[in-house]
Amino acid sequence: MIIGGRRALFFLFAGDIVAFVAALYFTLWFRYLELPTVVTLSPYVVPFAILFILWTLVFYSAGLYSKRTLLFPSKLPDALLKTQLANIFFAALFFFFVPAFGIAPKTILALYLVISLALIFFWRFTVFARLMPPRKRESATLLAGGAEADELFNEVNGNPRYGIVFSSHSSGDLRPLVVADGAHLDTLLASNLIRDERHVVAFEDVYEEVFDRIPLSRLGGAWFRENVAARDPISYRITKRCIDILGGLLMGVITLAIAPLVFIGNRLEGSGPLFLRQERFGQHGKRIIAYKFRSMQKDLRASSEWVHEGKNRVTKVGAFLRQTSLDEFPQFINVLKGGLSLIGPRNDIIGLGERLMEALPYYKERYAVIPGITGWAQVNQRYEPGNVSPQSIEETKVRLAYDFYYLKHRSLGLDLIIALRTVKRMFFRLSSW
Repeated sequence: MIIGGRRALFFLFAGDIVAFVAALYFTLWFRYLELPTVVTLSPYVVPFAILFILWTLVFYSAGLYSKRTLLFPSKLPDALLKTQLANIFFAALFFFFVPAFGIAPKTILALYLVISLALIFFWRFTVFARLMPPRKRESATLLAGGAEADELFNEVNGNPRYGIVFSSHSSGDLRPLVVADGAHLDTLLASNLIRDERHVVAFEDVYEEVFDRIPLSRLGGAWFRENVAARDPISYRITKRCIDILGGLLMGVITLAIAPLVFIGNRLEGSGPLFLRQERFGQHGKRIIAYKFRSMQKDLRASSEWVHEGKNRVTKVGAFLRQTSLDEFPQFINVLKGGLSLIGPRNDIIGLGERLMEALPYYKERYAVIPGITGWAQVNQRYEPGNVSPQSIEETKVRLAYDFYYLKHRSLGLDLIIALRTVKRMFFRLSSW
């Protein structure tokens, strides 16, 4: 309702597929200087069909089918360029490692990059912009108080591509659409101010739709009983565990491959162990031993400090490991043992976790599920420049809001989205998308 993007995003996807196919046709036309025939096209159908599937996954992981594509079009050109460059790189690797198709597409890939970019830009910025112009915004009344209500008001009213605009904060001036929190809604119902001609939406639902996180100030015991306490379906648990095992084995292979290089790099910067053994929180607050590549000068096993506190600093090798998330890969041991999942709320070192539990209400509840190496917060939240994790109570509050969103909506579909966006963060560094 607020974003109204499902239909628009489907059109984006369909148009991109058409652009991919048309780009291949025009590429072969330019390459051979004649209209492609069935004979000319046939060697390219199967390999490029596989590539089209891969490329749409890359587009998805880069956020090009997310609602932010509709809300922030100014960021789109840079993301499209970087993503399509990555697609051509993957295509080159594909033809190098799978030579069975019998075609040498160096010139074709170079032509395809230029033509596909031109067609995709034309489709998204000219055709799609005319097919799906911003809708007329519905006037709404916002009846909610606090910092989160102000945040929602400023976000929605500051972007004309949202489907609504808040025109009133007063219960005495109710618009056809009313966005109200529980307390205000009870008052309206008691006063008989809500009539059939008005559509009432919960503030929490609108906030969640806009920000993809939960408003922390509206949490209570009933919310956790409804959204967290229920046991996950057995099909989800079994499938998730099988994926964790496969992913853990792959991480183990990569860890063994890069360990000698990390060891040499660390030694050039000073002494210290290659791996860290950190005591961290597991599901339901159980303590587990997590294994990571050392990325800081000192081995702090149970520190309550953030990076900017104290004298411990990230090493040069550690900075690279953190930016690429390779420092996390030795945790394949924890994944295979079942103490960690590939995807879930990130767990804390014991010292820092205890500090956060004292400072933030309901913080323990994020451990209601098995914690993960990556999660919804990691692929959505942006931190201060140079940081790859929260470094303050305020940043941790935002992470917690994303974690509770994951707890409420956890599913294989959401896990897949997180996995694809994690790949984007590791390889494309388009973290703002």
